[in-house]
Amino acid sequence: MFKVRTFNQISVKGLDRFPRDCYEVGGDIGHPDAIMLRSHKLQAEEITDEVKAIARAGAGVNNIPLDYCTERGVVVFNTPGANANAVKELVATGMLLASRDIVGGMQYVNGLPVDMDPAEMGKLLEKEKKRFAGIEIKGRTLGVVGLGAIGSKVARMALSMGMDVVGFDPALSVEAAWRLPSDVQRMENIQALLSRSDFVTLHLPVLDSTRHMINAESVSYMRPNACLLNFAREEIVDAMAVLDALEAGKIRCFVTDFPHPKLLNRKDVILMPHIGASTEEAEENCAVMGADQLRAFLDHGNIRNSVNFPTLELERTHGCRIAITNANKPGTLSNILSLIGDSDINVVDMLNKSRNNIAYNLIDVDCEPAAALLDQIAGLDGVVNVRLIAAPQC
Repeated sequence: MFKVRTFNQISVKGLDRFPRDCYEVGGDIGHPDAIMLRSHKLQAEEITDEVKAIARAGAGVNNIPLDYCTERGVVVFNTPGANANAVKELVATGMLLASRDIVGGMQYVNGLPVDMDPAEMGKLLEKEKKRFAGIEIKGRTLGVVGLGAIGSKVARMALSMGMDVVGFDPALSVEAAWRLPSDVQRMENIQALLSRSDFVTLHLPVLDSTRHMINAESVSYMRPNACLLNFAREEIVDAMAVLDALEAGKIRCFVTDFPHPKLLNRKDVILMPHIGASTEEAEENCAVMGADQLRAFLDHGNIRNSVNFPTLELERTHGCRIAITNANKPGTLSNILSLIGDSDINVVDMLNKSRNNIAYNLIDVDCEPAAALLDQIAGLDGVVNVRLIAAPQC
């Protein structure tokens, strides 16, 4: 029986992925095998010795002590792409709101007297509507920075709306490249993209290389009538640099899901309360993906969409499997295999992959190893943890 502790409110559709005859799931479970959360700021002391994996029902993992987990051999999952459609639709909303003064027009109408004569209201609005006119986005150029699950959907959506699309991604994967529409023109650097775009939308994770990617220098490459949209992460944009650019007329407007006090009550800024993934469907998708990833790991040791471990999936060939995490250094795997061979146990199948300083191994063997052998493997220099995975019961 595996125990999964939840933080925050996780969609029932995700929780129902755990068979109750093999899993105990709840918010008050002690000594869990795994943790599932959304926005809860997870503290190191909440990750007890029994925790083997953590699933974040969302893309960002800033609320999880990642280095601490890696040192402990705890696999951390996220759910990339599960909320992609929700974010894509909000980006479309942001562009449309920024193309005309829709927000200002709505505020103007709602500020009229409630006892105003309807005919007079009609005449007044007909006279004043030119104050809220704008542009159409058809035929404009959208620059998409970050072409992963969300960025590729945004690019495809913009093309369907008649926009031209240019894209830049400093770390475009082969999988992401296949998702990308062929009509998207790839830019060699972000400066080229910024100088070509009427709208710029950001879809990047927070890394040392992306933190404050949009700063005073990069903004200087943007067109004076350009609109910047940030529905990725607050840290990617230097808000004060954008404010200076707005004040100087270097860009036309800023739309963001990450409000800053200095940006409040400006007509050239549209602020949203971090609602990019706040749809019923996105929360369900994230919960289902996170639960499935935890089950695949706990039941079989397989890893997909981890942010600190390598991707590794091995089809079950025999009932007994050993999962081993170790420091990524020469000789460790050979020492492990030597101990298994010395115990007259045959290795039926195996996979070994590494990511940065961590290596992960799945080893299928022809019989159940003795506890003493597992203790010997765990005692090897560089081995972080060892787990015997029996044949799944669910």
